Amino acid sequence: MTDPNPADPNSPDTSMSGSAEPAPVTPPVMGAQAPAPGVSAPPPAPAAAPAASAWAPSDQPPSPAGGTAAAARPTGITILAILAAIGGILGLFGGFIVLLAGTVIFGGAGALLGIAALAYAGLLIAAAYGFWTLQPWAWPLGVAVAVFGIVISVLYILGGQSIVSQALSIVIDGAILYYLNQPTIRSLFGR
Repeated sequence: MTDPNPADPNSPDTSMSGSAEPAPVTPPVMGAQAPAPGVSAPPPAPAAAPAASAWAPSDQPPSPAGGTAAAARPTGITILAILAAIGGILGLFGGFIVLLAGTVIFGGAGALLGIAALAYAGLLIAAAYGFWTLQPWAWPLGVAVAVFGIVISVLYILGGQSIVSQALSIVIDGAILYYLNQPTIRSLFGR
């Protein structure tokens, strides 16, 4: 008599022992090794809790600093950050030229002017970073840079340059001061 189900090659041969009851067979699990003959398989591991997804709602509102700054940053502040960065980078190039050429032509006074230009460019780059990341110290720095720009333009006018040539700088710095003093903008920086 033939068995319609072939015997498991790993199961012990029961034909010799006289037992007519077949051994229980557990289905194989993919990637797992089969247990030794006569040993039962361990119980399955409990399922892990699902990981929190990035899009899940949170109890806390996003903070303006850090990775969510772009979502909370107004367009005007983004524009100020980009313009300050451009001005700072160009100011670094100009400051180095004034430092080198001014030292050769004017001596110590030219070197002092070049160092001042480099310091102002560094402040612009710091303001750009502060505006971009909405740092609390960026608001007073932005106000100081805008006031400094107005003072420099007025000194140029008093020094003999035409009002027309400095009017655009005064208007832009005045608009920046007005914008930074808006209540919603001040509150972004904790003021």
